[in-house]
Amino acid sequence: MASYWNRNPIRVFVFLILTVFVVVRSNIPSTPGEGAEERRWEASQVGDVDPGMSVAPPHPHTNTDSFQEELVVRPLHSGDIYASFQFRTVWEADFSRGNKVSHYQLFPKSLGQVISKFSVRELHISFTQGYWRTMQWGQPFLPSPPGAELWVWFQDSVTDVDGTWKELTNVLSGIFCASLNFIDSTNTVQPSAAFKPLGVGNVTDHRFLRYATLPREIVCTENLTPWKKLLPCGSKAGLAVLLKSEKLFHSSFHSQAVHIRPICQDQRCKSTSLELRQTLNAVFDLHTSGQAKREWSLFKMFSRTLTEACPLASSSKIYIDITDNSQGEQFELSPASSLLSQAVVLGDRRTFSVYDLTDQATFGSTRSLNLLIRLKSTDGYIHYQPSKDRLRPHLLEMLVQLPPNSATEVTVEFERALLKWTEYTPDPNHGFYVGSSVISSLVPSTVATNTSITQEQPLFSSFFPCKEELSYFVRVYTEPLLVNLPTPDFSMPYNVICLTCTVVAVGYGSLYNLLTRSFQIEEPSPGLAKRIANVIRRMRGVPPL
Repeated sequence: MASYWNRNPIRVFVFLILTVFVVVRSNIPSTPGEGAEERRWEASQVGDVDPGMSVAPPHPHTNTDSFQEELVVRPLHSGDIYASFQFRTVWEADFSRGNKVSHYQLFPKSLGQVISKFSVRELHISFTQGYWRTMQWGQPFLPSPPGAELWVWFQDSVTDVDGTWKELTNVLSGIFCASLNFIDSTNTVQPSAAFKPLGVGNVTDHRFLRYATLPREIVCTENLTPWKKLLPCGSKAGLAVLLKSEKLFHSSFHSQAVHIRPICQDQRCKSTSLELRQTLNAVFDLHTSGQAKREWSLFKMFSRTLTEACPLASSSKIYIDITDNSQGEQFELSPASSLLSQAVVLGDRRTFSVYDLTDQATFGSTRSLNLLIRLKSTDGYIHYQPSKDRLRPHLLEMLVQLPPNSATEVTVEFERALLKWTEYTPDPNHGFYVGSSVISSLVPSTVATNTSITQEQPLFSSFFPCKEELSYFVRVYTEPLLVNLPTPDFSMPYNVICLTCTVVAVGYGSLYNLLTRSFQIEEPSPGLAKRIANVIRRMRGVPPL
């Protein structure tokens, strides 16, 4: 028997644990008829069971959580790329009746405890960097304002809504590493019409709704890291491997959000589940990469490719919006997919090319998926060369055809930045000049132009070569642009230099005097009476005192 225990230490340990568990459970009082099947199973484990009693193991806990992940990519008319990530976790737990849940599978425990402790019915929080330009990009799937936004619906069982709201913001501030603890009564409102519940339930009492924003909240890696940890697979597998901070925060627009709401488990909605939807939207500018090729890919956008779906996901798909590219007239998608899907998005029916990551054939023989879109050239689209800091300026060239009696306006967005103190001009408060724009055009001519290059002509009329008789070449320069940049306080270096020199002079001068000065003992001179007495003694021939 001793040799058996030595050969199977792990099996014996597990057996002891099960024995203790059975003993503890057998001492728990229960109501008559409750858990009889489990008690019979426990009794059979310890060997104390009636031979005529039917014994059956308890029903194991079924996995009722589900997880889905999606990526929607839409080429915009402005030439930018819109990428929208959707991660959806459904948890069959109902907190509306005050139920307490201690077992978590796919749903993050940190958020589950927050919902349970503060009696939250719906929670919506977003962190956005940049401004969504509707005129250029259209409507986003989920809009959000710049900075941080938080709005919460509480259960009607909450008595002190303001106190609970304050505690909730402090807890969320720690979870998402944000400045939500600065939310107080001065920036909190109770909307009555704009923010209706997005989940099931007939909640109409707006006393349980709180809304606040922090427009100056800066979104950084510290906010993205805890957001990714809420995913079942984290950033180790699935679509989340594409979420690299150095790429996302270099985009023109970036927004991450968390939405929690109750939904129906079935069509009859006899019971509800809790839905956690994590969204991340980003708009990428192709020209910032500095490449002349008009194309984009997953690797170019995220510096990663996809090799597998999240093992815990029941669905993992990528949707490419090809509504405006039905005949391939705008771009070429590679690798092509034969699976198409249609959906109504924001009142418009859109067509998508679908890539199912749960199907191993999607990755091909290379075991890697790198979607590539090559934009086809159009007559006149645009040549743009971005600048490099302190190396080269911007270059923007456009070939356009203007109708007569029309006005054309070209705007360029830029950001003001501080220069090095040695790069400022002697009069920095005057501003900095941007060179003139150049307009080159062929203007229709009312008189037929002589295209001969051998005929002698006046010098002032023969500088630009003419290749067409009915048009002539014109080059126009615009006025230079004066830009005011942030200017530092140039008196501060002068003050620092003066103060430093003064301290050095006083300190070094005192030390130098102590090291180089020679000290001699000098006896004090005698008084007037003593000098007169010494003169009289010398006159008498007596030695002085």
